[in-house]
Amino acid sequence: MKAGLGTPPPGRVSSRRVNELDAPNDCARGHEWPILKEVTKMKDQITAEEWFSPGTRVIYDPVTKNIVERAENADVAGELHVWKRVERDAARNNQESWTTFLPGFPDGSFGWAKVDQQLSGNSMMPKLYVEYVGQGDSDKPSGYSYGTMERADLVEALWEAEGIQSTFVVTFDYSSLVVLELLSRQEERLNLGIDSGTKIEGVLMANGGYFADAHSHPLMTTPALRSPLGGIVTWFGQRSRFISRQLLKSMFSKEYRLTSAEFNEIYNAISRRNGFSFVSRAAGFVAEHRAKYGERWDLRRLYLALRESVSFHIVGSEGDIFEPNQVIKARERLGDQGLDIRMLPGGHMITSEQPDQFARIIEEVGPSIAAV
Repeated sequence: MKAGLGTPPPGRVSSRRVNELDAPNDCARGHEWPILKEVTKMKDQITAEEWFSPGTRVIYDPVTKNIVERAENADVAGELHVWKRVERDAARNNQESWTTFLPGFPDGSFGWAKVDQQLSGNSMMPKLYVEYVGQGDSDKPSGYSYGTMERADLVEALWEAEGIQSTFVVTFDYSSLVVLELLSRQEERLNLGIDSGTKIEGVLMANGGYFADAHSHPLMTTPALRSPLGGIVTWFGQRSRFISRQLLKSMFSKEYRLTSAEFNEIYNAISRRNGFSFVSRAAGFVAEHRAKYGERWDLRRLYLALRESVSFHIVGSEGDIFEPNQVIKARERLGDQGLDIRMLPGGHMITSEQPDQFARIIEEVGPSIAAV
């Protein structure tokens, strides 16, 4: 990890700003959370096609939980294809630590496009961008059993196929649950003395779910998508840009100017390969967390168990209407244990609203080339 940053002392919410200036003393004492205000001129809007074209679609077997190697043009009918994007310098060695980016809901890996533009050259190389079954340029089978466990299986399969030995994981939205499951598996293997395979060295989770009792999605968002109404709404969303914009606008802050050009590319990414159907089929992740895996995917439990070997970092949004209670609970339950918690202005979609500041945080806490 980057040298000299360390873990904040117990009871302190991390106050380091992206411009390396210390926050006021009141912030350090927890009277207010540090809100990063620095603004960087954004680069041109990347299109969905530009984002997906450098990636590849590979065959994934969800039964054996492996990436299948097959000769070019030898695909078999019914095989499942998932998209991935790998960025690396071929001259680098295989022992280096990767940065894995797990997709958010509902914009998938395309949500990282603006962040990726802001990362400084090769500073975060090598990188793996994952696309789950059902999102982006991955297949979207109608009878597939979508869930957090199968997403974690896919991530492990991709790590194995790429020969990744260690990685820092960056997540947005519901992928927090995926990395918490992956950390639970790492903990189990460690306790059993089993080779952990790919070792997670650190995690940076943004606007995710960390405690089963702290989810607070508004009724007409994820809960509605799980209902019979969800299929109808997403059917229209696939066919109408106007309706899809109404579905997505609550994810952005009122202050953020979502241009038609940016919205159109988000729509193109979500609707790719009839992707709006996934939005309703996969909307059960909150209920899954509450009903089955509250203890297993509990951030406090995993943080206390693994903090000596895994670095933990959380980023929240000042105006997030989906998971505002999660950051509050994280501060209440782990603030005195030294958990690094940071806040950014804007709504839920900080990958779109604050990509420059988010990128600076990733570069600060992620793996360093000098440390490899």
